Amino acid sequence: MKLAIGIDIGGTKTAIGIVDEQGTIAAKHTIKTDLSISPPQMVEQIAAAVKELLHQHSIEDSSILGIGIGAPGPLDPAGGRITCPPNLPGWQDFPLVKELERHLPYPIRMENDATAATLAEKWIGAAKDSHHFVFVTISTGIGSGIYLHGKLLTGASGNAGDAGHMVIDPSAGRCVCGQLGCWEWVASGTAIARQASEFLGRTVTSKEVFDLANEGDQNMVELVDKLYQYIGMGCVSLINILDPDTIVIGGGVSQVGEPLFQAVRSYVSAHALNPGGRHTRIVPAQLQTDAGLVGAAALVHVNY
Repeated sequence: MKLAIGIDIGGTKTAIGIVDEQGTIAAKHTIKTDLSISPPQMVEQIAAAVKELLHQHSIEDSSILGIGIGAPGPLDPAGGRITCPPNLPGWQDFPLVKELERHLPYPIRMENDATAATLAEKWIGAAKDSHHFVFVTISTGIGSGIYLHGKLLTGASGNAGDAGHMVIDPSAGRCVCGQLGCWEWVASGTAIARQASEFLGRTVTSKEVFDLANEGDQNMVELVDKLYQYIGMGCVSLINILDPDTIVIGGGVSQVGEPLFQAVRSYVSAHALNPGGRHTRIVPAQLQTDAGLVGAAALVHVNY
């Protein structure tokens, strides 16, 4: 059986996995995305983790079809470069594919991480039966991928779907990209942790915010409700522009579960412009936190 190496690079962690032709993860490992070291040093750590994973599971080079990388945008997939990612300071115009080729002997393909996860959800996930859907990942930041008319849409430069930087609320402050009130700035896991930390006067994680809200902390309940509203606003904009039949939501924040999905469905049903859009399916990513990893491998396994 032929295998692909999937590498999902995030702002806080990098997932590395060996994935077979059915999309099953044979082995995986996660390392910290260490922003205190140079990108070449981080790539060296990624390559070492890949080699160790192959060694631990006695996987021969002949079994590996190639490496797929899901990386934060904006990027240049054709040139194998990360160009100017807001969540990876110091990685500007970094030749990621060329650098990784110095350490590993396999063919490499790279796409935006959310685009790769979109392909995974179409391949073996929540959107297998849809020809018109948008995948949204909400975690450190917010990204999306677009699949319409049976095709993955990547745009002229490979950066279509950067929905995290559409403006939702200009009064909410300046995003790391320089605009005011981007969706990512107001509705990501990082956003709610930042807002709660400012309010409480101490550093808290997004998980702690949701835990406090579940325990009845009224201020945190209001923050979470506002977060859900912002997520709903972004989904309505995507529905109004792209007219999908399904929106798949993944990423760490989606692990909150049904309260989030109920709130977003309610907002969409009330505010989508097209009556048909008000009935857009809003569903959790089936692959959950593995969507990016499987999607990276899908860049090797799936003809897209």
